[in-house]
Amino acid sequence: MKAHEVNFDGLVGPTHNYGGLSQGNVASQRNSQQASNPREAARQGLAKMKTLMDLGYVQGVLAPQERPDIATLRRLGFGGSDAEVVRQAAREAMPLLLASCSASSMWVANAATVSPSADTADGRVHFTAANLNCKYHRSLEHPTTSRVLAAMFTDPAHFAHHPALPAVMQFGDEGAANHTRLCRDHGEPGLEFFVFGRSAFDARYPAPQRYPARQTLEASQAVARLHGLDPARVIYAQQNPAVIDQGVFHNDVIAVGSGDVLFHHQDAFLDGDAVLAQLRDGLDRLGGVLRSVQVPRAAVPVEDAVRSYLFNSQLLSRADGSMLLLVPDECRHHPRVWTYLQQILADEGPITEVKAIDLKQSMQNGGGPACLRLRVALKDAELAAVNPGVIMTPALYDTLLHWVDRHYRDRLSEADLADPSLLDECRTALDELTQLLCLGSVYPFQCHP
Repeated sequence: MKAHEVNFDGLVGPTHNYGGLSQGNVASQRNSQQASNPREAARQGLAKMKTLMDLGYVQGVLAPQERPDIATLRRLGFGGSDAEVVRQAAREAMPLLLASCSASSMWVANAATVSPSADTADGRVHFTAANLNCKYHRSLEHPTTSRVLAAMFTDPAHFAHHPALPAVMQFGDEGAANHTRLCRDHGEPGLEFFVFGRSAFDARYPAPQRYPARQTLEASQAVARLHGLDPARVIYAQQNPAVIDQGVFHNDVIAVGSGDVLFHHQDAFLDGDAVLAQLRDGLDRLGGVLRSVQVPRAAVPVEDAVRSYLFNSQLLSRADGSMLLLVPDECRHHPRVWTYLQQILADEGPITEVKAIDLKQSMQNGGGPACLRLRVALKDAELAAVNPGVIMTPALYDTLLHWVDRHYRDRLSEADLADPSLLDECRTALDELTQLLCLGSVYPFQCHP
């Protein structure tokens, strides 16, 4: 049965700002407190979606979250009208208001972990929303994420949804940013490859010293159980703690895979040779051959990989079996990285085309092409069961572009987040968006007026 790897990109929210909230994310820290441009950010994200649509890929849209998060601020003791909640938080606890305004849900690689029906025991596509409990501002996301995903993938005959894991440090779960599926064909059984930063209970695994390891082994194992995966086709590997301490906060900052191709840095994994051997053996048992593109540290040091986000790129399968690599424009402006990419093309390996795309607004907050998309492998019948309102078309692209231009500001600073009118602007925009995408009532202000 024919299957597609569909990219559902996060639509950048109206409160896109540079709050500097993410310790361990070098770009987020470096650009903290700069003024942002939400309109440009959303337009750049939509342009990326259109690029893939125009290339013939099935492309979807995942809606942003309601921000500021008034319900959470109320739980923290701020009261009065919604406008008074914003004013009080700005006056008494600006860091909490910043967190409640974060548009980090745009990076939907962290929205959930997804296992296709070819891998699961009940033959359905399984979704587990990520708890993201390592960072307070991101831990607020999963309830709305779950509602949005359920409104997109509604048919219980094809789709199964699991709530986020317990929101404690032992089960820190960052979603698909630490999960890769390798296979011969997207419609056939594949290897589910989980990469973790630390173990909560087993001291044998070394931990990073400078920055936190966000994904635990125990969380990855729990997701595999919930999805009914065959243990013989699941591989767990530890991320190299030394690269976490250099700003590689997720595996998708140092490795990306799709189909039978894994594009990764030499230092991505602890005991990398053993990890590659496991992947080769696992794919061999499924009748496939792993095509590994390993980038030597001598060619691209980890620091360059983090600054350019070389590995936070998208690998896209083409009809002839080759791969297109969609990279952030920062790679093109980094001489050593761009030189290496030209060498990859000259080597005539699986990656035969590199396309650079401008995502500056997202990149300045620490998210590249791979951060902005959640991949879902869908067979034809499953794709037909997806809410059609979230599948990108030329008409939807034009509609969303006009929607952004009507509702988004072109400049946002920390002081602007304290303006209660921003809340009204966001709610008006999101209420209209749910109608455009046929999502129903998924936001707290719609559910609890």
